[in-house]
Amino acid sequence: IAPSRLGTQRRQPRALPSLDPTAWFQRCLVNSCHETAHKRRRRTMTTFISDVELARSSKVLMVGAGGIGCELLKTLALCGFEDIEMIDLDTIDVSNLNRQFLFRKRHVGMSKAQVARESVLKFRPSANIIAHYGNVKEPRFDVDFLRRFDVVLNGLDNLEARKHVNRLCLAAEVPLVESGTTGYLGQVTVHVRGETACFECSPKPVPKSHPICTLRDTPDKPIHCIAYATDLLFPRLFSAQSDGKSDLDEEDAVKLSSFTRKEGEAEAEFAVRVFDYVFRHKIANLLLDKEEMWEKRTRPEPLPSFMELVPEGAVAAAAGSDPSLATLTACKALTGLGDPQKVWSVADAARVFVSSAARILSRATTGGGSTDKFDKDDALAVEFVTATALLRSCNYHISPQSLFDAKGMAGNIVHAVATTNAIVGGLIVIEASKVLRAGVAKKQMTINGGGNGDGGSEGGVHPPNTPSAYKYTFVKQHKSNNRLLEPIDPDGPNVKCVVCGSARLELVCDVDTMTLGCLIDDVLKKKIGLNAPEIEAPNTTLYLQDNDLDKEEIATYANNRSTILRHLPGGGVPSGTELAVSDFTQKFDFKLLVTHKAAEGWDKEEEPEGFTLRGDQAKVAAAADDEGTGDGTEGGAGGAAEADDAEDVDDLVIMEDGPNEGAGSAAETGGKRKRGDDDGGEDHGAAKAGRLSE
Repeated sequence: IAPSRLGTQRRQPRALPSLDPTAWFQRCLVNSCHETAHKRRRRTMTTFISDVELARSSKVLMVGAGGIGCELLKTLALCGFEDIEMIDLDTIDVSNLNRQFLFRKRHVGMSKAQVARESVLKFRPSANIIAHYGNVKEPRFDVDFLRRFDVVLNGLDNLEARKHVNRLCLAAEVPLVESGTTGYLGQVTVHVRGETACFECSPKPVPKSHPICTLRDTPDKPIHCIAYATDLLFPRLFSAQSDGKSDLDEEDAVKLSSFTRKEGEAEAEFAVRVFDYVFRHKIANLLLDKEEMWEKRTRPEPLPSFMELVPEGAVAAAAGSDPSLATLTACKALTGLGDPQKVWSVADAARVFVSSAARILSRATTGGGSTDKFDKDDALAVEFVTATALLRSCNYHISPQSLFDAKGMAGNIVHAVATTNAIVGGLIVIEASKVLRAGVAKKQMTINGGGNGDGGSEGGVHPPNTPSAYKYTFVKQHKSNNRLLEPIDPDGPNVKCVVCGSARLELVCDVDTMTLGCLIDDVLKKKIGLNAPEIEAPNTTLYLQDNDLDKEEIATYANNRSTILRHLPGGGVPSGTELAVSDFTQKFDFKLLVTHKAAEGWDKEEEPEGFTLRGDQAKVAAAADDEGTGDGTEGGAGGAAEADDAEDVDDLVIMEDGPNEGAGSAAETGGKRKRGDDDGGEDHGAAKAGRLSE
């Protein structure tokens, strides 16, 4: 201000308040105390904590020690995190070594979590790293276990485990940083209860599926041969439930006992019988007689008998250099099969088929346990599937696959790129730091009385209508807007989410054919991803887990599993029944409305499972009216509860799961049905994959 104008800028003296001296002094004292407390609170809230201090004071849980996990653990350690625990159930395979740099060839067969810990401690010996070799779904890793941590970082390779961790984090109120990569693509997302969407708020991509009749009789692609081996033949031969129902148990196969091992029959001899039936007898004596089937298809050709292909015989072929059938895999026991990139000859595939089958059967009888489902990390299982697919490809004139390629297809593996994993590992740590800093701010505000720390306007870190500090970041293969990394603001919680919101699911099915066991295995476990479901009907308990039950109760619930829904105790489960479903291991419960649709109304090609899950539908009252007031009979035609059209509603926020990591068999509805492909690889679909601009 110019000197000549200084005089005009002076303030006028403030008049004294028209109060008596005592009242005026008291008011000044109150204002002074209020101002002092406000300044003290501001001073406390602005106390800066360095990134290193933040890292050292935080307790972190990692789930997964594979491609992403190795990079993540390394980055955490180098950024100063010193209190880390990690969980992984896998062991190291040779195929991991090209991108999981904490492992060496000498570590093959060892626990990934344990070896990763030892490798990092060599350059960060001061870190406190605890490695758990086990499945994150084990009871020891419960909600109380997760409450010990400030943040959970996921680097998993299967969807079912991701759902499980998401639900545990919601119950424990611990923030979750989720991630995944597939080739050059990747993503990192943040899920904080009450602030952002949970992992299951958005629908996930549905895995491809194939009609059973195509897999069984008319394959025309390599994946059909792989799926036949993993989803049909493998569980039929090696499952502990040998009397279980299978789509391979056709009349001729049952009559010849083709898939049933006879008493006293050697493992190799049984494998040869299976070989001759699957790749020779069925095609020559059953399929080729169906002329109409091959009018527009290439006719298959039966293979020569096993003895014609392998003159040394079954026992010698199975044993190779390992007569015990217990020490080596089939490829190691047989000569000339060490190159996983090489496509085997038909004779070699026949040898591997018999040898791997014999070794899996021997493993089960010698205490190694049964193999109920295909596991891409089981070398013998991969060898069996590769041999089966190659032999079947020769039947149907399909391009055969090498062991390496077959494993990738069977496990739905998109072979990862190490650089993508490294980028994603860094992004996880960035978002985790944001989460941890927000947690510290909440604690400070609570201590200083600045708010309730719940994310609301009264002291929350992210008041309404303000941008979130967290980001969903997507790694892209090609530039978009001159960027390979695309950060976006996270979505808010979805009120229609059955996991973190208040939504209810509707199951449309035939209550006169679906059993409670099918509801538990195919709907609750496979589709929704529950671990230990329990079911309450309005008038009775239908199913509880075996924990602390007496023998009579266990027998009752076992009997309920095989009972048709309508015929269950307590008046059954007719159309319009609302079931209360819970899972104590996930601290997760919801309502499931059951709506009837007769089996005759299902399109077995488009709806092969014989049921449909839909989103929140307020139909309980209407369904009850249609069902009748007291006689339990079906209501009039066209009632809402009958779901004549069974239109699929996009409000459903639970994605369809693949059989990998715990998917059960499809519902037994007869006719053509489909099997879902495995949901595997380094990533099983980004929550916002649709936003990737490729």
